[in-house]
Amino acid sequence: MILTLSSLAEIPALPFDEIIDVRAPLEFAEDHIPGAVNLPVLDDAERARVGTIYVQDSRFRARKIGAALVAQNAARHLQTHLADHPGSWRPLVYCWRGGQRSGSFASILEQIGWRVAVLEGGYQAYRRQVVAALYDTPIAHPFILLDGDTGTAKTALLQRLRSRGVQILDLEALAGHRGSLFGQTAAGQPPQKLFESRLAAALSRLAPDKPVIVEAESSKIGCLNLPKAIWTAMCGAARIRIQAPVAARAAYLLAAYADIIADPVDMARKLDALAPFHSGDRIASWKDKAHRGDFTALARDLITDHYDPRYRKSQSRHRREDLAQLALADLAPATLDRAADDIARLAARVPGHRAA
Repeated sequence: MILTLSSLAEIPALPFDEIIDVRAPLEFAEDHIPGAVNLPVLDDAERARVGTIYVQDSRFRARKIGAALVAQNAARHLQTHLADHPGSWRPLVYCWRGGQRSGSFASILEQIGWRVAVLEGGYQAYRRQVVAALYDTPIAHPFILLDGDTGTAKTALLQRLRSRGVQILDLEALAGHRGSLFGQTAAGQPPQKLFESRLAAALSRLAPDKPVIVEAESSKIGCLNLPKAIWTAMCGAARIRIQAPVAARAAYLLAAYADIIADPVDMARKLDALAPFHSGDRIASWKDKAHRGDFTALARDLITDHYDPRYRKSQSRHRREDLAQLALADLAPATLDRAADDIARLAARVPGHRAA
């Protein structure tokens, strides 16, 4: 059976128990269909070896060696990952172009008795859908930016909004980065293509006739670029701006970045990275506060001398309509709960689907 994918929104509802990516591990790591498992029929070294023989020696010999390796690897998957699957199990299999690798593996599974489908066009067909959604087509969803100075608990507000049934797009979670110099997470960032797959999948699950709350970001999150359609929609969106006292923001940052504080070497390295923007004396002062454990004073300094001036400069470049401004006295959980209720009510009044 050959399956043609006509839209990304179809993927969660596909009538298959598992999506199997049979490409090599490096191909899978760069990008894959969300939720797919990697059962490579050729590992990275085997794929390189077969490809070299195909180009430099003999196509026939390459196919023969490749077929033997595929059979060996398929046997290993049958004895491990697939060992306990029942006869009613239904997989969808894909490779790079929907050709020999997926076809060979699907043929083996079919001989066992499983009802197997192969994705027409393979990963490349899926990737074209992602590119169309993020680069070639305007975003249909009406975006609302959740904006505000560094440390105003925007990420915490997003999660509260999700629990209230408001549609959100958590760009920082998808990018594996908290959106600042200190934002690198322990897990690290995904490759650009995998980030785009996650974005496209998240968008496909959101109703286009309801607003989506998105945290205001620059066009890059860490080392990842926001796709054109996402960035265009954000630049044209109205915003809800969050304000809070510096002391409250400093306390929030200390809690949110506890992992950075716990690693003095990493903290010093990140402060050194600010050298292009500040004098040596200022950097030395900040490093001294970190060395003495005076992280509250360090957080206040970073807010007033680094983050706030950069935020003001960014705001001067991007003029956006303010849907509302919420001035919070503090960032305690109860205050954030009330703010989330206010934002949810504001979002409910925003018109739904707008013409592209």
